[in-house]
Amino acid sequence: MSTAVVTSVRTELLVAPRVRRVRTMARALASRLYLPAFSIMAVAVTLTAIGLASRWGGASFAGAMTSLRVVAVGPVTLLLLGVFLMVERLRPAQRRSPFARGYRHDLLFTVLNATLVAPLVVALTLSFSEVARTTMPWVVMPRLGLMPRWIVIALIFVAMDGCNWLAHLANHRVRVLWRFHEVHHSQEDMSVLTVFRTHPLIHVSYLIALIPGTVLLANGAVTTALLVAYAGVVAFAHSNTNLGFGPLGRLFVSPNYHRIHHRLDGPQDVNLGFALTIWDQLSHRAFFPTSETIRIDTGLAGRPLMVEQAGDRPRHLRVFAAQLVAPFRPIGEGSDPWVSPAGADRAYSSERQLEQRARNDTDRAAHADAGVGEC
Repeated sequence: MSTAVVTSVRTELLVAPRVRRVRTMARALASRLYLPAFSIMAVAVTLTAIGLASRWGGASFAGAMTSLRVVAVGPVTLLLLGVFLMVERLRPAQRRSPFARGYRHDLLFTVLNATLVAPLVVALTLSFSEVARTTMPWVVMPRLGLMPRWIVIALIFVAMDGCNWLAHLANHRVRVLWRFHEVHHSQEDMSVLTVFRTHPLIHVSYLIALIPGTVLLANGAVTTALLVAYAGVVAFAHSNTNLGFGPLGRLFVSPNYHRIHHRLDGPQDVNLGFALTIWDQLSHRAFFPTSETIRIDTGLAGRPLMVEQAGDRPRHLRVFAAQLVAPFRPIGEGSDPWVSPAGADRAYSSERQLEQRARNDTDRAAHADAGVGEC
């Protein structure tokens, strides 16, 4: 036997066990974790590191934080949320106690977004904008002297809404993104605060909405007041109200329209619009509300996530923590739309509908005993 052959055999004998060990460890790790989800975390970490290294492209981090807080929890926003919460009591789609489990749980996400998530969003926004400007300087259009500023702002607004729609579609069609988005769809007690029930890392997918503003950067920027109005429309669309916009409902997203997107039974990759319905109509994904859809149940068929509505007690903190780590857990049967058996989903949806009807009846009885009438 030649020396080369002997060396090759020895190498194989030494290396093969190590390769098998590595593969065994990789399989064991994959059985405990959903590894693709860490790519989203890696993007967030990388962007933040770039932002820190470039000092946010010369932008003021503190100033951007102030602007975001004005949009998210500023006085006008809080006033709008307060009005929407009162409207929910006067014109509810489904009768719910003001202290319903889902409402309390959404409040936890609201606090998380207002405190810890806000700096992350600012870091991602400034970093992404800096990367876009430095790596693709050609994308920034020169100043268009003949175009009025209000037209530029309107274009940015419409294009931004279109980008949000595209990202939303991706969140429903790309499995790794859905793992972060499904926590938003886990809500069974819709309210205006449901707009805050989002995983912190979901904001990575919505960074493309910054592109229109970058392209038209030299021509103007969307005002804070317009962003507050936009946030108000998106929040109102999640409210537990039976309200629409009449004829304007063919153009603007209403609570009745958006509730179909959150429905328990049926596809949820429809009615994806944030403020405008035109993107759904152009893609044939628009389903306009009827009297039968106004009070439909919401949530995820099969309850792939731990939710506060299950069990005798809500266990809010435990459920909250479980929902935040859920995207990184392995995929199991019934845990997402790609592998979930359709028959099992339909059976579970029917069971859940009976359960929610029972809860609705209980809530109505409780309100009747308290002297609260139907609206």
